[in-house]
Amino acid sequence: MKMSNRRNTSPLRMVCLLCGLWSAAIAWAETKPNIVFIFADDMSYETIGAYGMLDIDTPNLDSLVERGVTFTHAYNMGAWNGAVCVASRAMLNTGRFVWNAKAADMNEEAANGRMWSQRMKQAGYQTYMTGKWHVSTPAERVFDIALDVRKGMPNQTPQGYNRPKDAEAYSNGWKPWETKYGGYWKGGTHWSEVVANHSLDYLAQAAEEDKPFFMYLAFSAAHDPRQSPKEYVDRYPLERIQMPENFLPEYPYAQAICGKKLRDEKLMPYPRTEYAVKVNRQEYYALITHMDDQIGKILQALEETGKADNTYIIFTADHGLAVGHHGLVGKQNMYDDSVRVPFMIVGPGIKPGEQIDAPIYLQDAMATALDLAEVEETEGVDFKSLMPIIRGESKGHYDAVYGAYLNKQRMITKNGWKLIYYPTIQVERLFNLNADPQEMNDLAANPEYANKLKELRKVLEKKNVELGDPYDI
Repeated sequence: MKMSNRRNTSPLRMVCLLCGLWSAAIAWAETKPNIVFIFADDMSYETIGAYGMLDIDTPNLDSLVERGVTFTHAYNMGAWNGAVCVASRAMLNTGRFVWNAKAADMNEEAANGRMWSQRMKQAGYQTYMTGKWHVSTPAERVFDIALDVRKGMPNQTPQGYNRPKDAEAYSNGWKPWETKYGGYWKGGTHWSEVVANHSLDYLAQAAEEDKPFFMYLAFSAAHDPRQSPKEYVDRYPLERIQMPENFLPEYPYAQAICGKKLRDEKLMPYPRTEYAVKVNRQEYYALITHMDDQIGKILQALEETGKADNTYIIFTADHGLAVGHHGLVGKQNMYDDSVRVPFMIVGPGIKPGEQIDAPIYLQDAMATALDLAEVEETEGVDFKSLMPIIRGESKGHYDAVYGAYLNKQRMITKNGWKLIYYPTIQVERLFNLNADPQEMNDLAANPEYANKLKELRKVLEKKNVELGDPYDI
């Protein structure tokens, strides 16, 4: 007769065992940090008041600068289409470098559980998102909770383009606060406020639960149409708006690198005028300040949960925006105003008020969150956790920063120098960023810098190979 090897377990022993497991689960939940990722759209690195580059009101984002670490040189790696946000978000949510992300099938990534939110869920997190997604697999498929998911930008209208030509045209035309044009006002509540309202509801719920949470809060701001309540626009009278130092009426290579018919570039009249730039920047700043107020509500609600001390907050944007720099309007260029973004991280063990100049990619946010969540399986993630840099264990991950746009533009930034290359017209531009941060003095034709130009060409060629550039550049 076969003997059973089952051990007899008394009811009391079973209760004790369950209590032990429950206690262990609670302790595990308490040690896993919550992670709140706040994501802006079309927001240049210069648009944080605390950075002191622009006269702009962002008190809540300023508080993140004061409370945590700022990476001053955070970049987007590029795009394979005019909608740069699509590429940026594909990289962010898969963790793959630009050309690997282009080749990836987002539905297949989701089916295999490799999206950022899915990896967080596998680590024991409840995952939540609201706002702009713009990734080619449904957010509802990869998050536990997804509310008011925006597939792309708020709708533009014909009146929102080629404006304003002059003060009279502005007076008779499109206004940021007029709800009749839809856009951010579609649905009755401004989209930035919708993100905040949903976030507050979720945080109230999370306050009652022990499970750690991952929140992906994606604002559509400050993407056009740059609409906000009138009181925000009124905070920025045109005399308060300073023109970009590197303003041009027209960029000399605009047609070759992105095209005058590109949607973003059609927002302002050609040639660019001081009046048009100031009005567009006025509306840009107003929308950012309005978003900042919504972020303030989220930060306050987080404090009220009692979980803030065990929560990391990461703030960044998908790319920058020109809005008049170099005579350009959009983000389809390799200048810092368009490829650099703000990047702050706040949380347990993060030194307040620290600035780190080591170059990073904004998509390092994903790898950083996985590191904080103690995710061990990171196969397929190309980007790097920033925690070793924050802890002082590493000075940086990238010897050079690479940028690309279709087959029309390439960039390499290394040791304070930048090379921009336009392959289709065989034009190079060389800038000493330390001496010329506004990128106004092109040194490519200066024989004194021939060796530097040659050096950066080699770095760019090497990166094109390493990253698997699909174009014959």
